Parts: sequence; structure tokens; C-alpha cells
Amino acid sequence: MSHWQIGDIAVHRIDEIDLPPATGPWLLPGATPEVVAGFDWLTPSFAAPDGHLRLSVHTFALEIAGLRVLVDTGIGNGKTRANPAWNDLDTAYLERLAAAGFASESIDHVILTHLHADHVGWNTRPGPGGSWLPTFPNARYVTSAAEDAHWSQVQDMEESRRLMLDDSVEPVRAHGLLDLVDVEEGGTRLLPGLTLVPMPGHTPGQIAVRLDSGAHSAVITGDCVHHPVQLADPALCSCVDIDPVAAVRSRTRLLDELADTDTLLLGSHFPPPTAGLVRRDGDGFRLVPARH
Repeated sequence: MSHWQIGDIAVHRIDEIDLPPATGPWLLPGATPEVVAGFDWLTPSFAAPDGHLRLSVHTFALEIAGLRVLVDTGIGNGKTRANPAWNDLDTAYLERLAAAGFASESIDHVILTHLHADHVGWNTRPGPGGSWLPTFPNARYVTSAAEDAHWSQVQDMEESRRLMLDDSVEPVRAHGLLDLVDVEEGGTRLLPGLTLVPMPGHTPGQIAVRLDSGAHSAVITGDCVHHPVQLADPALCSCVDIDPVAAVRSRTRLLDELADTDTLLLGSHFPPPTAGLVRRDGDGFRLVPARH
């Protein structure tokens, strides 16, 4: 497991699964092998020699201000999902989380950058009679009020998305553990050293998480950046971005703010080395991997 120290804040990457090669062409159709080949810094860590993108599902566990915080919860085990790579998983995610010092009962806060199936799955675990129970019973689960409001207003929701909300979000709400935060344009401080930053586009209420401790800082992307190829060309959009124009605007603003600073970028789907510094590179940017 990778680990980074942001001043007094400890950040642990908790792995769930590596995504199959077919994920890249589906998720980022504009990132063709020819496009990827134009940015040699992507290979071999972020892209294979044949041009396919390396992507993973992992979460970040934080030790901050005496609290244990989990940012996103992955896909989860035993859940029916339309994506074959996510369906009915059986991984050792909880064991890895515990091995990093984060037993389920010890988590104080769970931050959900947005409500997609690969970010909320471990919110819950199987209970009696086919029910779902909160996996982290002593935590407050936090997401933006705008994100929750969007999904509650969707008409004719596809069945797979409704199933995801029913098994991974609504049980948390029913147990009184879901906190909805109005995230201000300039960011909303949730905890000492932890700020929620609005990143609309992929979903209307998506947030990134900024960490600050002394002179040190980092940003956890959520899905405002799926893969480092989007640093090279911020106009590359995900096929599931709800508002691609807003997604490009959010991504470009973030990268422009971080460029040539010492703020670490931690990608929510970046394969190892996962973290790096943003540097300007021609008309775009590049990620310079950071040690962990």
C-alpha cells in the first residue's frame, strides 16, 4: 500500500481492483492509442506500450486531526452491477483497510466525492434478510447537497443506477448517518486541514478534497480527472460526464491552479504511482510522479 505524508496528515492508498484494458476505450474514447503515444511520459506507469490506459479503483484513508477519514468507498463486494468488471466482487478490501490501521468501526468520516457505483460501494455490507447495513457504523457519511439533490430529481433513472443507490446510499440515509453539505464555490472546510471543493461536470455535485497542513498540501481528484492523459489534454472527457463543458472547465481550473506548485495531486483512478506534481507542458500539463 502506498503512503504519503502531507505535513501532519497521513494518506494511505487502499487498493480494491485494477480495471481491465477495455475500460480505457469505453471511459475515455478520445484517448486513442495514437493520442496516448503522443505523450511519452504516460508510458509505462500510466499507459501500456500498446497505448491502453492503466486505471484502478482504490480509496484514500486519512489520519487527520486525530480522526480517521475515508475518501470514497470503491465498488464493494457481492453487489449486482451492470459493468462486468464490477459485478459481484469478492476482494480483500476491508482486510487491506484494516491492515493500514483503519478497522471499519474506527472510521470517523466517509467523504463521497460523488454518487457513482465505483465510489460508494463499500458504504454498506450485507445484513440479514437481504438487507444492507452501513459498513462504517460509527462514521458520518458526507457528500454535497447538490449531488444528492441531483439524483433525487432524476426521472426515468436506469435500473442499474437505482439499484446502486438502493443498496449503497439509501441504507446509510435510513440509519441516519448521511450528512449533506452545501459546498461553497470557494470550498467548504469540513475538518481542520480538510476542505471540500466543488468540481461540477462529471456529476453536478462532484467534489474534490483539498488537504492542508503547514506548508504542505494535496488534492484528491474524485472523477474531475480520471487519468493523467487528461492532464496532457484537459479537453478529453469521460463518456459518463453529465456536463462535459463544465467538466472541462472544472478540470482546467484545477490543473491551472496546481501547475508548478508543490501541491500533490492524488488521482482517484490513477494507477501507481498515483500521486504527482502538476507541471505545465506545452498547451497542457504533465504529472511528475512523487515518491511515497
